[in-house]
Amino acid sequence: MFQFLIRRSVGAVLILFLISAFTYFMFFAVPQDPALLACGKNCTPDALAVIHKNLGLDQPVAVQFWHYVVGIFAGRDFPVGHCSAPCFGISFNNQQPVWGTIMDRFPLTLSLSVGGLIVFLVVGLGAGMIAAWKKGTTIDKVFSSASLVLNSLQIYFLGPVVLLIFVFSTGWLDKPKYVPISEDPAGWFMGLLIPWFVISIVFTAQYTRMSRATMIEQLQEEHVRAARAKGMSSSYVFFRYAWRGSLIPIVTIFGMDLGALFGGAIVTEFTFGLPGIGRLAVDSVRDKDLPLTMGVMIFSAAFILLFNVIVDAVYAFIDPRVRLS
Repeated sequence: MFQFLIRRSVGAVLILFLISAFTYFMFFAVPQDPALLACGKNCTPDALAVIHKNLGLDQPVAVQFWHYVVGIFAGRDFPVGHCSAPCFGISFNNQQPVWGTIMDRFPLTLSLSVGGLIVFLVVGLGAGMIAAWKKGTTIDKVFSSASLVLNSLQIYFLGPVVLLIFVFSTGWLDKPKYVPISEDPAGWFMGLLIPWFVISIVFTAQYTRMSRATMIEQLQEEHVRAARAKGMSSSYVFFRYAWRGSLIPIVTIFGMDLGALFGGAIVTEFTFGLPGIGRLAVDSVRDKDLPLTMGVMIFSAAFILLFNVIVDAVYAFIDPRVRLS
């Protein structure tokens, strides 16, 4: 198991390095001079030359990338001050370290993503298992029909509708906002309740259908039928034999859905005006802030890769044959 995790971790680090290299060369080796974006509208040749020197843009792109990588691990010195490790550069707009800006927004995005993940896993898997357990009954038909309807909804449509009903019309809930959990746990929970519901609704529908289908398939396997033939109770067979086997394809799909979940967080933050990393990414692209845009991209890629390694570990725990691959 340990060797398996080492192989997956090394592979993830290699992928992250390739993503970083591709992103850097795409941003800083393009025909447009990146220094022009940092210089602003009223740029003079002398100011442009100073920016070239201060940002190291007067050196070959390969050397610039090397300094960038070293800065991540050892920090860098800029005219505006020292950028401590991990240093992803200095923002063109606010002249602040990119890493500090990302860390200011990360708690909100983490709360939104993890909260939505827990909701759709618990509700989606639970509803799917119940539908499989009650196959052919009214409960099964209701859950299956509801999942088809909810799967067609989109965040940018569902968000305003939920706000209209539960906030502006009835006043049952407050408008979504972010309060650090360390300051007010109840305020943190209530402020993200609607975003959690909205970001998880589509995934919940998908996982309800998926878990129902995989569970029904598992219940037809020979080892499950053999357990029933030995006189074991239906509930014991369901949870002891069928449930674990049905999780294997779900865990596989879950690893691929992590990227979609992060993308959903971006849309959700923008829909509700929440100042998370998703909103930061949109603002950095709009403002043409290359260091901040690149830092968000690399951080997001690392976040997704980390969760994929965790999913691989869970997959290997469920199915030991995976460790040999």
